[in-house]
Amino acid sequence: MDLGSMSLTELRRLQSKVESEIRRRSDTARRDLIKRMQKMAAEQGLSLEDVIGTAPAAAEKTPSRRGRKPGKAAKAAKPATVSVIKYRNPANPEQGWTGRGRKPQWALDLLAQGKSLDEAAVQI
Repeated sequence: MDLGSMSLTELRRLQSKVESEIRRRSDTARRDLIKRMQKMAAEQGLSLEDVIGTAPAAAEKTPSRRGRKPGKAAKAAKPATVSVIKYRNPANPEQGWTGRGRKPQWALDLLAQGKSLDEAAVQI
């Protein structure tokens, strides 16, 4: 197959076919692996839930959300990380900022006064 001679439309069509085939094969491999794991657990008198602590197809049983194709498993949510406070309002130490996202008004006021955020930096 000579990709250099294909038009952009043909390449995009080919890309779509490749992506769908990869998804199909990945799903098939996953289902086969789950079946083999269930069989191995059953041979030991256990269920797969007993071994791993959750239902193997739990992600597939969740109702589909708008904008997502039905039957696709949802991505696992990342655990929330707690950000460390890097700056504190010198006028009110109860107000802190991690340095991420939008600057709070007190930080903007500090900068407007010609001061540096280093002056509000938390000393570790």
